[in-house]
Amino acid sequence: MVVIRFLKRKWKRITAFVLVAIVTFILILAFIINLYWSPILASKVKEVVLKSSNGLYKVDFSSADLHVLRGTIVIFNINLRPDTAVYNLRKKEHLAPNNLVELRVKRLILSHIHPFKLYFQHKLEIGEIEVNEPELNISYQLNHTRDTVLKDNKTAWQKISRSLHSINIGKIMLGDVKLKYEDYSGNKLAISELKQMNISASGLLIDSATQTDKSRLLYCREIVVELNDYVGKSSNGLYTYKIKHLKLSTQKSQLNIEGFTLKPLNTEAFFAKSKKEKFTARLDSLQLNNFDFLTYHKYRTFTASKLSLNRGTIEVYGNPNHRKDSTDKVKSFPSFGLYKINADMKVDTVLLRHINVVYSEYNKKSFKTGTIYFDNTSGRILNVTTNKEALQKNNMCTITLTSYFMNRGRLNADLAFNLADKNKSFSYKGELGPMDLKDANSALIPLAMVKVTSGTLKQINFDVNADRYKARGKVKVLYNDLKVSIFKPDTVNDKLKRKTVETFFANLFILKHNNPDVTGGVPREIYVDYPRNATETPFFKFVWQTLLNGIKPSVGLDKKTEAATKEMRTEREIKKQNRKIKKEERIKRREERREKRAEKKALKSESEKPGPKQASPSQS
Repeated sequence: MVVIRFLKRKWKRITAFVLVAIVTFILILAFIINLYWSPILASKVKEVVLKSSNGLYKVDFSSADLHVLRGTIVIFNINLRPDTAVYNLRKKEHLAPNNLVELRVKRLILSHIHPFKLYFQHKLEIGEIEVNEPELNISYQLNHTRDTVLKDNKTAWQKISRSLHSINIGKIMLGDVKLKYEDYSGNKLAISELKQMNISASGLLIDSATQTDKSRLLYCREIVVELNDYVGKSSNGLYTYKIKHLKLSTQKSQLNIEGFTLKPLNTEAFFAKSKKEKFTARLDSLQLNNFDFLTYHKYRTFTASKLSLNRGTIEVYGNPNHRKDSTDKVKSFPSFGLYKINADMKVDTVLLRHINVVYSEYNKKSFKTGTIYFDNTSGRILNVTTNKEALQKNNMCTITLTSYFMNRGRLNADLAFNLADKNKSFSYKGELGPMDLKDANSALIPLAMVKVTSGTLKQINFDVNADRYKARGKVKVLYNDLKVSIFKPDTVNDKLKRKTVETFFANLFILKHNNPDVTGGVPREIYVDYPRNATETPFFKFVWQTLLNGIKPSVGLDKKTEAATKEMRTEREIKKQNRKIKKEERIKRREERREKRAEKKALKSESEKPGPKQASPSQS
């Protein structure tokens, strides 16, 4: 009724007719443009991809729809793939890239497009590209270690400039990306698969100004990669690692990881498959600054200015296997471990903030596991590198640490590793502050079968130079009122049993209860010369055994005293064995006399028995 009343007047009917005609014309025009532009758009996209990659990549899709009124383009069933013939030809010419990419997308939506700019001004402008659940396959093969230049030596803009003056895309969003990464650079193929990864890029611009702009990655102002709740396994299957959240920003050149966990198999299964030490790591956060992602993506060259590890725990468990192993445990040295990463790397500074370090070892004599704690460790590591050019300038990696031994005594230590030395030389020096020595019993009892019953540490100073063969240095231990108990294993009750005589003898005759012996006296300082057993001594054990070889003589347990104690213990064992033999002989003689008496008594009883009665003559 309202419409009828509105159309009663002539000018209103004319206005309505004109509006309907305009809308109809626009719809028809949009439909015609859509039919006309779809094949043009398809050919343009294919041409740009082919030219910008110099024929290496081809793109196909089933259809492309242009919606002029909505300002969107929808492309269906996209398949971006490399041309293997072109790749193999470039490989022979040593011009092939290290990475090959293959992309499959069911639907791609381009919003806020400007088709008239594309047609009249040859400028491709898109506000946003949205891709959901794409499948991305990347294969890596090290074909060259530096950028190669094709014969034409043209930038991407120069290659497309005849067709397009510029490409400008405001934002690109890829959600729930399925990534499969195949690495052929090692001895065997390594495959990694990621799911639920989100990638976004902003400010993609290809024109005459940005063609040489090195601040952009892939012509984008920023690329952000985010990954949540990722779980993976090491190539040998011994470790599982988890990442709660990962974020990479190319504009900030920063990689952030939150909630990192490295977990090995259970102890029995791990050491059944490996002869190495077992590691466990938990970190609240990890941050990498000035990370050159493009160089890493191209050539596996890992470069960064600073790596920060914040709050967590690193646990090391020594291999308890008793089977003989002829392998040199030098592989456990940090300077050796860098090269096991199998990457060209250079990190200027590594910062440690509030990290707990735990070392555990099983003692085959006590049948117990001892643990040494370095709590709340913070410090700085400089020049972590395997890069040949960097090593020529500086081959020393230096470490400065502050920690709390057994969560009590403050430990300040300086370490230095010669990264270029084939003998893996290193040095360490430092100072351990005051603590109650009884707080070290959780390590001393299982590892040394010694318990401190009293004693106060004032200070330990150490300065050691070492390599893969030996360690030499000096150790000074200042302490008061040291008393100990000595134990031995009790296999019957599965515990340690106190050795009363040895404890009494040690406290009375062997131990030096104070250093210095008298107030104001000159303290003892021990010089250590400790040879390393290559097949039985990994890095952490080498360090603490060297220090132990300086600490033991400081408290009176030098080699002469240990030899005398061993000789005394041997004499006691011989006397004990002789007493046991004499006792057994006495028991044997007693048994023999008892048997003889029993035989005599039996013979006497037999002889005293009356004989058989004889028949009388009358009876016979």
